[in-house]
Amino acid sequence: MIRWLLALLGFSFFRFPGAILGFLFGSILDNMNSGKTKTSRGPIFQQSRQDVSPADFELNLLSLASLVIKADGTVSQKELDYVRQYFVQAYGKERANATFKVFNEVIKKREISAANICALLRNRMRYESRLQMLHFLFSIAQADGVVSSPEVNEISKIAGHLGIQMRDFESIKAMFFKNPDSAYKILEIERTASVSEIKKAYRDMVKKYHPDKLQHMDEVYRKGAEDKFRKVQEAYEQLQKEKGF
Repeated sequence: MIRWLLALLGFSFFRFPGAILGFLFGSILDNMNSGKTKTSRGPIFQQSRQDVSPADFELNLLSLASLVIKADGTVSQKELDYVRQYFVQAYGKERANATFKVFNEVIKKREISAANICALLRNRMRYESRLQMLHFLFSIAQADGVVSSPEVNEISKIAGHLGIQMRDFESIKAMFFKNPDSAYKILEIERTASVSEIKKAYRDMVKKYHPDKLQHMDEVYRKGAEDKFRKVQEAYEQLQKEKGF
């Protein structure tokens, strides 16, 4: 499996910031000893095929998260906390510990190739699952209170590799930025949209993001889907007030 991972992640030497690896790995061990962390109910992201093992998938997910963490050149403690807690809640203490250990021992010595990882995941994940992955990456960037331009650019590249449509990318991005156009972008419509167009857009987004479509996913994953759905509802309610319907 190690040879396969190295081939997937690329062969150019790259040293990942030691602070990230040391903190993530060390914190998992601390949580294991304290016994305060919740146990897992299973993996967050389910593949539609079984070509990639859960362990490999978790490693790929952590790799993409690391690209977002270091995108702006600053290793944020809050972003590290977010990823650590997410992995422990999603996969359990022992599996999260094993994932960080492999990352520390193997992948930190290699250049992480988002293109290679996403090409693999794109063929083995449903589109709605890839959308949820995008939401997860934005959540990491927002964990320190600011989603920086370099982080947006990095997530945009990942979205492209994952085959995410630009309108969907802008919709999820708008969930993390408050401005006069946010509600329109979340619903994927223009400011000139009519009431009927707004209603239709809302119905379409409900079909796309309704949590019931993800009942087969892990609880932590479904909570993220519920957050997206809530943002869609809030955007629609805002436009209802603005347009008076």
